[in-house]
Amino acid sequence: MPAILFRRPSSAVNLWPVSSRFDSAVYARRLTAAAQATTAAGLAGLVITPGYDLRYLLGSRAQTFERLTALVVPAAGPPTMVVPRLELPALADSAVGDLGIPVRDWVDGDDPYALVAAALGGVPAGVASAVTDAMPALHLLPLADALGATPVLATDVLRELRMIKDPAEVEALRRAGAAIDRVHAAVPAMLIPGRTEAEVAADIAAAIVAEGHTEPAFIIVGSGPNGADPHHECSERVLQGGDVVVVDIGGPVVPGYNSDCTRTYSIGEPDAEVAQRYAVLLAAQRAAVAAVRPGVRAEEIDAAARDVLAEAGLGEFFVHRTGHGIGLSVHEEPYLVAGNTLPLAAGMAFSVEPGIYFPGRWGARIEDIVVVTDTGAEPLNRRPHDLLVV
Repeated sequence: MPAILFRRPSSAVNLWPVSSRFDSAVYARRLTAAAQATTAAGLAGLVITPGYDLRYLLGSRAQTFERLTALVVPAAGPPTMVVPRLELPALADSAVGDLGIPVRDWVDGDDPYALVAAALGGVPAGVASAVTDAMPALHLLPLADALGATPVLATDVLRELRMIKDPAEVEALRRAGAAIDRVHAAVPAMLIPGRTEAEVAADIAAAIVAEGHTEPAFIIVGSGPNGADPHHECSERVLQGGDVVVVDIGGPVVPGYNSDCTRTYSIGEPDAEVAQRYAVLLAAQRAAVAAVRPGVRAEEIDAAARDVLAEAGLGEFFVHRTGHGIGLSVHEEPYLVAGNTLPLAAGMAFSVEPGIYFPGRWGARIEDIVVVTDTGAEPLNRRPHDLLVV
């Protein structure tokens, strides 16, 4: 089937504004870098189905269905989109048209996996192709048959590209951080005894959108004993005087980059034990942020926070890693965890979020997103870090 060139429809019928993604030149650079990384890895090419990798490479919001949609990036030669004809409108928000990427559309009865193999230009024996880790098995297995070999994951090829944020990505993360800071500024007025966590969460959801996010990605309102569950969401528990309340919230801003920020609040003055232990947590979070700079291993940031807590006898109450990368996905590489010897590099963005959790009693967490600079770290969240009394 001959390739066609997809052209962006007129603004009258375009469902997504151009501002829903970066300028097409950004995606052109990413595709070139992906092809170069593929060649350096000794792979025949990449096959990227819908998901965060496709959004990163093309700005596409296409979804995965039982019919195959895939970007094919050969190690040598131009990229190609393979897409069902009935899904062609899904490319309208992407950079495909602006970049002149050929589209091989297909209809039921055609073999899309053969189209992928052809777009790769033939795969030499013993040379693997790589697929995104989000590819469903219903596509992976027939693709392996068409290629004559099981593909490998493209994670090692794409992870460095996605970990090192370019200036446009950092600016989007800054906007996301400022937006979620404005939401946190409004939270104290919502934490009224007699209200439920769910009622507070509903107010936060509305504020997340009002302050510039496209939607809430997650909302944790953990009051009293619920704050001791790091992944609690919200419940019908009624807020009470004396509660310590963990509020962890975030969401994407155009073109899809996420905020993620946690602050801990106290309804009324905290008792001496809570105040003392929170002070140690604050010192741990500050120590971890201060340790961020190029060349430091990811695990050293985790250790910087963990050592402060352990010295105060609180190490056993810190039950998760210190941080995770963030971008198009809320959780992505790099992960700040023991055993990760990856050296940090300028442009990496991740959370720094130590927490302490006392089951059945209370919990606390402090979280900022930081970007590694040439000399240290740029925190993207500016709200006070103290235990905020409301």
